[in-house]
Amino acid sequence: MIDRGRVADALDEIGVLLELLGENAFKTRAYANAARIVRGLDEDLETVIRDKRLGTIKGIGPALVDKITTLVATGGLPALEELRRQVPPGMLEWLRVPGLGVKKARAIHLTLGISTLDELEEAAHAEKLRVLEGFGAATEAKILEGIGRVRRHAGRFHRPLILEEARRLRDALAVLPGVTVEIAGSARRGAATSKDVDLVAAASDPAPVMEAFLALPGIDGIVGRGPTKCSVRLAAGPNADLRVVTPEAFPFALCYFTGSQAHNIALRGRAQQRGMRLNEYALVREADGSRVPCSSEAEIYAALGLAYVPPELREDAGEIAAAERGPLPDLVTVADLKGILHVHSTWSDGTATIRAMAEAARAMGMTYLGMCDHSRSAAYAGGMSIERVLEQHREIDTLNAEYAGAFTVLKGIEVDILVDGTLDYPDEVLRSFDLVVASVHSRFNLSAAEQTERMIRAVRSGFVDIVGHPTGRILLGRDPYPLDLFALIDAAAERGVAIEVNAHPHRLDLDPVGLRHGLARGLETAIDPDAHETGGLHDITYGIDTARRGGCTAADVLNTKTLSGLRAWLQDRRR
Repeated sequence: MIDRGRVADALDEIGVLLELLGENAFKTRAYANAARIVRGLDEDLETVIRDKRLGTIKGIGPALVDKITTLVATGGLPALEELRRQVPPGMLEWLRVPGLGVKKARAIHLTLGISTLDELEEAAHAEKLRVLEGFGAATEAKILEGIGRVRRHAGRFHRPLILEEARRLRDALAVLPGVTVEIAGSARRGAATSKDVDLVAAASDPAPVMEAFLALPGIDGIVGRGPTKCSVRLAAGPNADLRVVTPEAFPFALCYFTGSQAHNIALRGRAQQRGMRLNEYALVREADGSRVPCSSEAEIYAALGLAYVPPELREDAGEIAAAERGPLPDLVTVADLKGILHVHSTWSDGTATIRAMAEAARAMGMTYLGMCDHSRSAAYAGGMSIERVLEQHREIDTLNAEYAGAFTVLKGIEVDILVDGTLDYPDEVLRSFDLVVASVHSRFNLSAAEQTERMIRAVRSGFVDIVGHPTGRILLGRDPYPLDLFALIDAAAERGVAIEVNAHPHRLDLDPVGLRHGLARGLETAIDPDAHETGGLHDITYGIDTARRGGCTAADVLNTKTLSGLRAWLQDRRR
């Protein structure tokens, strides 16, 4: 079975495909209207179908009843698949271009015989669109601008943008009288990237909330609107969906729209096993149709015989079984951190001095800072020669003397792992550091076997305390290099070497899957911002989100230790 949102999306797609194929407007509008009706239903779609009330809703005729019923029951629809085969898939991508509607897309396709975004862009640059009836140079320029926007925002967005937009919209709606608003979706689960912003609101009357939402700044257009749901396109790039439910339904809606889909399926299955039915509006006893009152998500989980599951763990990755056994361990929080490790200064490619970075960390309530500038092979990043390392250490000694124990700067290094797995300084230099973070910054094109052997050799060197950004990925920009990540994690856990969660929002590496694997083997981690300026220290929060998704508690994270505790760990490592 699929949820009503996906049913509505399928109906919308049918209407668009029919219009692209030249079907009459009455028929295409019928599907668009049906999609709006399904999205706006104030009760469970499965219940409406089971009670045979779908056909009684104005705008839902017999043919639509059959299609919707099939979609809900099977998750698919042969008629939709046939339409998809008839329409070149690239034309649907055209419809994401602002200013290019279905009629213009169809006209371009029929006249020029093109169907991909690349072909559309090429035709616009060749000034072939402006000569078509109803177009012109201005329309052509707007289409080119829109293609650029589509390419810049290719479906997913980094966490800072998603969170910024989500919090902005939430805070603006939260001031409305009698309204409760929460962020939902993948943003609430702490995902590294998201497709859109999801908000759930509780209000006795949804209309004023909808009107206030649509009046907010930064909205580029309305994608869809119903009585209790509105989807808009934000000027910042992503879409934002707002769902308004009654206060009684709010805990259920928040739980449902937080997801993930796999977690929701597991919860619904558990409810069925206990003779209940769970949806986005209520938990209902099958025996008599009575509702189980729940005033919070925690009460929903309790009613299902489970301990509360934090949003970050809701991925159907073992959290249900763990919650059945009892309360889950407390996940790490920003408040648990005692210090910050792996940052850069003007000694390599940072933009702030050591003192400025230290003062910024102190202002955050930290008691120590691991200064880890680049080693000598990273010439592109101002990597330090051995002579400059000694100079930097003298500066750190002077600064620490001024702090007189009130704060401590650790002498760290982000040392390059060379292609053969050796480290970028001789042993006598490596011994001079309090903290060694070892990272790969070159030769990403090695085979998986070669890259794995390279990194494991570094881990086993005896000098590495933390492996930095282990897969080298740049989110939405660069894939991880070939690597047997689990073999690296196993080797690090065996040798007592930590692997960081690099908190830079374009990295967030190690990811939750790797973390879960490592934690099961006793791996320790460090949540490191890899900051190159003072503001970057606050990226630590994105690393906290990722660590929580991996199931990290404070005990799993090095920089939750006091300075004396961290020094003891480092000394044990060296011994």
